[in-house]
Amino acid sequence: MFYNIIDSERRSGESTTVTNPRTNEPLWDVPVARETQLNYAVEAARVSFKSWKLLTIGERQRYLLKLADELEQRRDEIHAPLAGETGKSVTKTFHVNAVWQEKLTGPASQSLPDKVEHENDKIKIVSTHHPIGVVGAILPWNFPLVLAVAKASAALVMGNCVIVKPSPYTPCATLKFVELATSVLPRGVLQALNGGDDMGRLITMHPGIDKISFTGSIAAGRKVAEIAGKTLKRVTLELGGNDGCIVCPDVDVKTVAAQVAAGVFIRSGQMCVATKRVYVHESIFQEFRDTFVEAVKDIKIDLDGDQSPMFSPIQNESQYNVAKETIADCKKNNYTFLCGGDYRRAPRVFHRTRRCGSTAR
Repeated sequence: MFYNIIDSERRSGESTTVTNPRTNEPLWDVPVARETQLNYAVEAARVSFKSWKLLTIGERQRYLLKLADELEQRRDEIHAPLAGETGKSVTKTFHVNAVWQEKLTGPASQSLPDKVEHENDKIKIVSTHHPIGVVGAILPWNFPLVLAVAKASAALVMGNCVIVKPSPYTPCATLKFVELATSVLPRGVLQALNGGDDMGRLITMHPGIDKISFTGSIAAGRKVAEIAGKTLKRVTLELGGNDGCIVCPDVDVKTVAAQVAAGVFIRSGQMCVATKRVYVHESIFQEFRDTFVEAVKDIKIDLDGDQSPMFSPIQNESQYNVAKETIADCKKNNYTFLCGGDYRRAPRVFHRTRRCGSTAR
């Protein structure tokens, strides 16, 4: 079971169904938060902020370390939802577990101490870092748990309270993470509300939220910045990349071609840092192209999700359609396909949601 977490309590309500991107079969029902629940969460966060901000950094760090220990003991409760909803392999998901643990313990080992900028017998100027208030953390679907933990831990250690909104495509592991955190953190310090674009808009415009940390597309980031500007919120945007790879003529072609292929196709390209464009020196182009194609052909697709840490299905229908449109555009312009190019042969798997009614608690 998965719940929205408001004031450290589990709340259900109207729900959608999360499906497995590998098989398109239903996995779990998850609640969808509405504006009333957001208002409750913001009120609880503002109350908790009054006491949380007064703790020393050392006290808040100890909370995070205790939470890391708790999650390490209960990681299986998060591992299964993360693997199921993202479609990542078991191997890859175990690696991600290690990463999000680091994202939690990392801030607990750091601090921003006051700095004396100037001092004489008449005046002393000190730079300090005050908590901002309530942070709205809006997450993408490709690395939901890593980014949820990273955003929450960095804000919490500095004395802020956090409301996390996962992507509606991958809400389960994040909701479970916040639920488990309620056994360690003070009441109302960390909360989670599942929802789509409308909930993201409500969080961004809410007058009781002081900062937005957003990871997602450039188009969505523009909207976040525009809406947040109306209430002069602080905003951090981590948006999509357009990463280029330049291959010089002095490389070991066989080694580098395989590395570049991995950089292009890891997580099926569903990463902001995945390589989007490859530029190869003309003197090695032919050899590099042929070696690159062979490396791509060697990529094994593990349909059961047990082995390959590199390749996984396209996570949702929207991204599946982008891939189809790209292939269609290449064909329209008479580009040459050296490998693949026929999406009709691929299993059409993606995430689908449906709405159903349930009793709110």
